Order: sequence, then structure tokens, then C-alpha cells
Amino acid sequence: MPQPSSPATDRTHRLVPSPAGRIHLVEQGAGPLVLLVHGFPESWYSWRHQLPALAAAGYRAVAVDVRGYGRSSRPDDVAAYRMLELVEDSASVVRALGEETAVIVGHDWGAAIAAHSALVRPDVFTAAALLAVPYTPPGGPRPSEVFAAMGAPEEGGEEFYVSYFQRPGRAEAEIEPDVRGWLAGFYAAFSADTMPGPDAPDPHFVGRDGTLRDRFPVGHLPGWLDEAALDVYAGEFERTGLTGALNRYRNMDRDWADLAPFNGAPLTPPTLFIGGALDASTTWLADAIAAFPETLPGLSASHLLDGCGHWVQQERPAEVNELLISWLAVLASRTATGVYGRA
Repeated sequence: MPQPSSPATDRTHRLVPSPAGRIHLVEQGAGPLVLLVHGFPESWYSWRHQLPALAAAGYRAVAVDVRGYGRSSRPDDVAAYRMLELVEDSASVVRALGEETAVIVGHDWGAAIAAHSALVRPDVFTAAALLAVPYTPPGGPRPSEVFAAMGAPEEGGEEFYVSYFQRPGRAEAEIEPDVRGWLAGFYAAFSADTMPGPDAPDPHFVGRDGTLRDRFPVGHLPGWLDEAALDVYAGEFERTGLTGALNRYRNMDRDWADLAPFNGAPLTPPTLFIGGALDASTTWLADAIAAFPETLPGLSASHLLDGCGHWVQQERPAEVNELLISWLAVLASRTATGVYGRA
């Protein structure tokens, strides 16, 4: 049953059934459904700036805790966090809210969930906005091999963070003694105003016998993150632990096999991309962005926000809100006239 909304926020917290067991969500507003999907290591709270803005613009904005996070179910089986399971969680939320279709918006891992939700279930997800992480079609080399090649730990070199996250318990042992401090450092490492300079060791990599936090900036929170917001994130992960969140990384090879029927497939529903110009997700994946005319034939626009890091909708909420609402308005007008394609 929905919980009463607070007069100060006009938000409603709700638990709905899903293949995982339950999904916790927060909704605000009435109108066409817009589903907001967060990334790592976040929660529904990362959309706190978008919920009221979308509601004021006439949308039913719904931000979920992804399976493994917050008050959503946290299955024990690592394989339960594969992409196709998360796609079905997204579809189950739409059904549970009494809707048939939705626009889906995702950030970081949520962008991948949004893209694959629209790819696999275009009957439910009629459009997708991707923040920070550009769409790359399924296929290509096995992911574990790609990420292993980005470092050389067996030769005493660095290890890419995705590879570092693979073994259950390893990253947890680094994080659990000081969840709040680890999160503060992780957020700061990839924010425009606190990320290490070009001459500092790259926080995407782990040195030999080291940890990720060895390379995090210390002593300063990014401008978008105050102590109260950090308390919210830390409180959630101190309660749940990080294993459910990290298990998403431990399924990339399973996803590679599961999604083989879609290898090379473009994402054809209407799309929008918003990234930070200083985010490694956009600089390392510049070729993926350049390929958008082929991989995202329904792309309305691609925006790289100058001076912005990875946490796009929290670093630059006003700009992101304006871009999302303008895009949604264009979608609505095209739906009314039956005209689609690029803006």
C-alpha cells in the first residue's frame, strides 16, 4: 500500500511486486508515466531534483530503487542481477502502477537498464533518455576480456575497477568498514569540481595490492553533495551493504550471452542522450557517441554539458530538467501528430 506523502515533498513511497519480490519506488505528479532508474552507487534519491520538476510539468514521475538497493528486494543469487531480470523489473513497475507504457530515463547503470528495456520491451518502453553512459549495441568481445585488457594486474600493473568488482566480497571488504567515507570519496572522484587532476593516479584503476579508495580525493565534498544528502546515501548502504549493487557488475558476461539475439541491434525508439564533458564515460566512449546515427536512429539530440562530471542530473539539475522536459514535450507532440524522427 502507498504511504502518505509528506506535505513538504508531495512524494509517495510505494512497494510494488516484481520478479525480484518487491521494488520500492517514489512517485510524484500525475500524467504520462516517466520511469527514473538510478546507477551505482545511488538510489531513487539521485532523482530528487527531477521528481518535482517533472511533476510540475505534468508527468507522473516515478523513481525506483533498483533490485539490490534500498528497500527493494536483494536476491542472494548473483545471477539474479543480470540485465534481463532488471528489464522485467522495470516492466513490472509499469504494470503495477496500472499503466501500459512509459518513457524510461536512466543514469549510469540505469542508462544501460533504460536502453535495454527499450530494446527488449519496446511494447512497454516507448522512448528512452540515457544519462552519462551512451548506448552500445550488444555483442562484440566478451566483457570480462575487454576489462581485463584495460589493466595488467598479473604483471604488477593496474586493474580496472570493473574487474576489481568481480570477485564477491573483495570490494565489500574495502567499503564496509567506512561506507560513508567510501561513498564520499567515490562521488568526489568523478565529480567535475573534485575529480583528481590529469597528473594524479586515475581513480578508475586499482594499483597492485591497493584499493580504489587509495586514489579518491579526501577532505572535500563535490558541490552537488551536501552532508545531508551524503547521510541519505550512507544510511541506505550502511543498512543494506553493497553486495546487491556490486552484483550488477558480476553479470556482464551473463548479459553478453543473454542478449546475443540482439547483437548489433540499433535502439529504434525515440531517444535522448545527456552526458558530462568531463566524464570518462563520455570520453572513453566517444566512438559510441559518434556512432549514434547508426545505433540510435530515433535520437532527438545528444548533449555534452561543459564542465560537468559523471553525476549529471545531480551536478546540473536545472539543465538536465530543462532538456528532459523539452524532449518529453516534443515526444508528446509527435505522438499527437504521428510524426517521429530527429528533432
